Amino acid sequence: MNIIITGASKGIGYSTAQSLAKLGNHTIIGIARNKNKLLQLKNEISSINSIAKFIPMVFDLKGLNQKSQELFNLIAGYVDKVDILINNAGLLYAKPYTELSTQEIFEMININYFAPAILIKSLIPIFSSRCHVVNISSMGGFQGSVKFPGLAIYASSKAALASLTENLAEEYKDKGFSFNCLALGATDTEMLRTAFPGYNAPVSADEMGTLIAEFSINGHKYFNGKILPVSTSTP
Repeated sequence: MNIIITGASKGIGYSTAQSLAKLGNHTIIGIARNKNKLLQLKNEISSINSIAKFIPMVFDLKGLNQKSQELFNLIAGYVDKVDILINNAGLLYAKPYTELSTQEIFEMININYFAPAILIKSLIPIFSSRCHVVNISSMGGFQGSVKFPGLAIYASSKAALASLTENLAEEYKDKGFSFNCLALGATDTEMLRTAFPGYNAPVSADEMGTLIAEFSINGHKYFNGKILPVSTSTP
């Protein structure tokens, strides 16, 4: 299968790409800003599965609004169809609401919501007939979950991504596309450690990456338009 994952250079995205390589001889396009990390990931995937193909794609999603056609052309230069799209990239500035700059607010909404929305829109023409879009949200954006100070914009932008998932599943149900959203609970990543210093997350990035990879390949058989909490605690 042809698989695209954003935010592939570290944390959950990095681990998800590795897990995908273990699950089959897929072509995986990893999108991120850090070229060195992407090249490191490519080498690791080659050692995991020499037949799986990893394509490092250096691109800053902050500029996707002006460069969506550029990214589409890059992707279309390698694959003629997309079977799985994992919108994993995320951005968090953990600050009291009134201390956030307008630029920081814009950047979080841009990466957490606008970039996935624009990427989906640009790639729909080359979605395969059974394409599965997996949007990675957060328990912070899950309705009724515990909320934390300093995460207002991050959580609400992730909630918007979850709502987008539901709406697109309805709009494209006759096309055969599936759209699902995983609302992740606490996972041991750099982002979580920054937001909650000293907190020990119950799930590692590798464990979460394994789950996301398996869900991306098989989840569309059982779910469509669903926001699924992935958490060891009750919201």
